[in-house]
Amino acid sequence: MQIGIIGVGNMGEAILKGLISVVNPENIYVSDINQERLNYIEKKYKVKSLKNEELVKNSDIIFLVVKPKDFENTANQIKVISDNKIIISSIAGLKIEKIKNILNKSYIVRIMPNTPASVKESATGISFENNFPEEKKEIVINLINSFGKGFVISEDLMDAFTGLSGSGPAYILTIVDALAQAGVKQGFSYNQALNIVIQTLKGTAILLEETKEHPASLRDKITSPAGTTIYGLHALEKGKIRDTLINCVEEATKRSKELS
Repeated sequence: MQIGIIGVGNMGEAILKGLISVVNPENIYVSDINQERLNYIEKKYKVKSLKNEELVKNSDIIFLVVKPKDFENTANQIKVISDNKIIISSIAGLKIEKIKNILNKSYIVRIMPNTPASVKESATGISFENNFPEEKKEIVINLINSFGKGFVISEDLMDAFTGLSGSGPAYILTIVDALAQAGVKQGFSYNQALNIVIQTLKGTAILLEETKEHPASLRDKITSPAGTTIYGLHALEKGKIRDTLINCVEEATKRSKELS
């Protein structure tokens, strides 16, 4: 199986990092409009660079990781040689129908990864076109799982996925920074507090994943009557943290719809 990646900026490189753990680098081709960037990627990952047309001719599956403004030009370059190829687009806001209008003889997959893809921990939304061959879906999902974990969703939920997960790391990083600053207020250095928060976050995520318990159930187990946790939780509720987070995802989802 030959894989091509058109566009190896930050996200394209993150995807490549995952792919080389499951595909021999000799079977991966890359292209980019920035020659300096392309030289760096070739040297670092031992993959071969090709022009877009040659890349598509030589690949079975092509990841499109270009900027939205570059899509039409890129698609028109490859449309006559993309018959029966699998095209996986990570272009924000670009619907399957629009991709299909140009690449009408390709099989289209739309994905929404997030920035933890760079450490192989992306939460990635996956939407398949209606006529996508059932027997090829597992191949695509396995490739996407190489840089995190894929979630197959209907395309009408992709904007919501963007609001929840695509932008999600920014919300979590803001919360982490606020907790670290709270630690500073209580006497820790910022770095001490940050490391404590990171481990607390990591441990809680693993606990939640491994126990499969509802978050509220786990929370209640560490909330003693008249203890420190219930006082802290009360302050959070007074600050309307739930409303804020729900509104935050709602606004990001709304903006994603406006941009698509």
